[in-house]
Amino acid sequence: MKSLKRRTSEILALPRDLSRRFSSSWLSSDVQLVDVSKSSHLISTQYESLDYDVAENELYTKEANQQDSDLYFRMRVSLARWFVMFLIGVFTALIAFGIDAGVANLSSLKFSVVSYFMDQAVDRGGLWVPLLIWVSFGAGMTLVAAVLVSFLEPVAAGSGIPQIKCFLNGVKIPRVVRIQTLFCKAIGVMFSVAGGLAVGKEGPMIHSGAVVAAGLSQGASKSFNWDFGLFEYFRHDNEKRDFVSGGAAAGVAAAFGSPVGGVLFSLEEGASFWNQALTWRVLFSAMVSGFTLNFALSWYHGHFGELSYTGLVNFGVFSGQPYNWYELPIFCLMGAIGGLLGALFNAINYRITLFRFKFVRRPIIKVLEAMVVGAVSCALCFLLIYSSDLCSADDLILSAEDDSSVLQLFCNDGQFNVMSTLTFVTPETAVKCLFHAPLGSFNMPLLLLFSFVYYVLACWTYGLAVPSGLFIPSLLIGAAWGRCVGIFLGHAVGEAEVWVDCGKYALIGAAANLGGVVRMTISLTVILMEATGNVTFGLPLMLVLMTAKFVGDIFNEGIYDMHIHLMSVPILGWEAPSLSHQVKAVQVMNSPVKTLKTVEKVDSVFTLLSDPKSLHNGYPVVDEATGQLRGLILRDHLLILLQRNIFREFATDGTHSQLKLRHLRDAYPRFPTINDIPPSVLNQGFTIDLEPYMNTAPYIVSDKSTLSKIFTLFRALGLRHLCVINSCNQVIGMVTRKDLARFKSKTSNSVTKIYELSYVRN
Repeated sequence: MKSLKRRTSEILALPRDLSRRFSSSWLSSDVQLVDVSKSSHLISTQYESLDYDVAENELYTKEANQQDSDLYFRMRVSLARWFVMFLIGVFTALIAFGIDAGVANLSSLKFSVVSYFMDQAVDRGGLWVPLLIWVSFGAGMTLVAAVLVSFLEPVAAGSGIPQIKCFLNGVKIPRVVRIQTLFCKAIGVMFSVAGGLAVGKEGPMIHSGAVVAAGLSQGASKSFNWDFGLFEYFRHDNEKRDFVSGGAAAGVAAAFGSPVGGVLFSLEEGASFWNQALTWRVLFSAMVSGFTLNFALSWYHGHFGELSYTGLVNFGVFSGQPYNWYELPIFCLMGAIGGLLGALFNAINYRITLFRFKFVRRPIIKVLEAMVVGAVSCALCFLLIYSSDLCSADDLILSAEDDSSVLQLFCNDGQFNVMSTLTFVTPETAVKCLFHAPLGSFNMPLLLLFSFVYYVLACWTYGLAVPSGLFIPSLLIGAAWGRCVGIFLGHAVGEAEVWVDCGKYALIGAAANLGGVVRMTISLTVILMEATGNVTFGLPLMLVLMTAKFVGDIFNEGIYDMHIHLMSVPILGWEAPSLSHQVKAVQVMNSPVKTLKTVEKVDSVFTLLSDPKSLHNGYPVVDEATGQLRGLILRDHLLILLQRNIFREFATDGTHSQLKLRHLRDAYPRFPTINDIPPSVLNQGFTIDLEPYMNTAPYIVSDKSTLSKIFTLFRALGLRHLCVINSCNQVIGMVTRKDLARFKSKTSNSVTKIYELSYVRN
């Protein structure tokens, strides 16, 4: 992908000149136009929309009428939906269990080897050998994760949350829900976390759950060329969307032990379309995921049936830590600090990402960069431990449950280096340590130094060509500086005060820092409440997260939205741009529109589909005599008609050639391309009757409709195409998602600027 500066010089000549599109007659005096070449983001031509709207053609109507009268069929399909949600929860939990066990074993191997050589080096003098071994482990494990991503499946990089958010918004991200992507994501994240990178395994679980949902709901796999024939009626984008919402919620439930938080995450951050029935199914999938992971972990730890394992992370239970009303201003201040730190984090990561777009483009360079970051991360962790002389007795750090995960180094017998409880352990263990270690276990200089170093590492790491999550690193950074706030208050008012609890302030700091980076509020509040087992912290957590979001939004957007825009994805926000009521449909639409007649020649259809200037994936079907709109037919359906020779000349007994909906479902989601059409039928004068296969009631708008109304239709109905007609019911233009996504507005110095982004080739 090219950098944004480079992209600006490669704008395709697709949009018309702005001076012709806009006129001063419909713009108010306080509105200014901005040249597209000065815009910071563009729209990529590689992304297409998903068909969430069902094409109600004759085939669909006939089948639907038969199914509506069949009570047994409706019950079977309804039960099948619940069964698929059950399978999604089970398999997502099993994948989470495999990742957790893999990270635990790889980390244990690394810790035991490094700890052994560390003890040997202390006795003999010189720490170069354990340092080199630790760095080698970090670089080697990172190498595995980077190779899987760079050479096998690039879309498996990162947490995958931006890509899933785009999918649920209605944008088709290539290969985002493939089985190969799941394999690279699951294996890669184990090596990323165990290698010592500043990443977590929780974010990738959301992507993993979405891939599981997309695959299981279809009962088939194009990647492995098998088809069980199950769940045939779910092979459509709108059905897959609902199941992917359940998979994302199941991923959250497996990661944090938070079923309700998973549902709210899908609603707040993911799904653009929702209904009450879907809420119950998504919650069911999330609960099944949590229970299944509980059983698996109880078996793994030798306590089968003991359902006390909350998820991949265990923050411990917060009990006996009350808060008082006069602490709420302190919490708000911490939320503001988290918002500022999150905005700075996003701003730095934004520039690092631009640098990667420009210079780190070849797969081998991506692998080398990841290895360098892995080696530097391990080296800095080693230096932090070496530079710290704070020691503590074994019974002071409650979360250091595994003696192999702490180092004695130069401490006396029966003691260990306190910094090792933060750097020589998995990030999840370090977070729990900061939450529950007694007062006096850490000092402020140690925590501030660790916060700064880990902040830099996390900012540098996010965006590498490795599977990585951002939740736990952000929580760890916030917990460290939040605990500093607790220590400061203890010194200021006296440690004997009951309300001064460092663990409580570590939790508030963790929430503030994570909220400042990702800008989540409702779902994150519930996730943290469920993960910590304390409902009483709901109010302060919500207050902190809202403050962090408010402060952070002043400077920039959340990191997931930022990366979505960096990818130039035509995503639609919750609301239309400002002043959109002043923009009419004639300024939004593309015209002239390529149309088809109800009975069309095969060679004409083939020529239209072969034309690179034919931008749309749906074509209006018009009456040959009057030019009035008769319907809309999808490009994918036209290709199947050509591939299967559904021509009028081949019809038998006066009826059309037999094409059933299952033929369309079997081709989903990888429909044939124009190269798959046999050339033998093109020059024989055959014709196609499009009427049985077109959507006879497509959504339309008048040429006098506003951008605001068009935007609402797209967002509420999940549209991909919208025909613009005149007063004579003749098609004069077509509106797609990209036509809406390129309209932006910005207010500066009391002046509102509305501008239009352009297409760019990737």
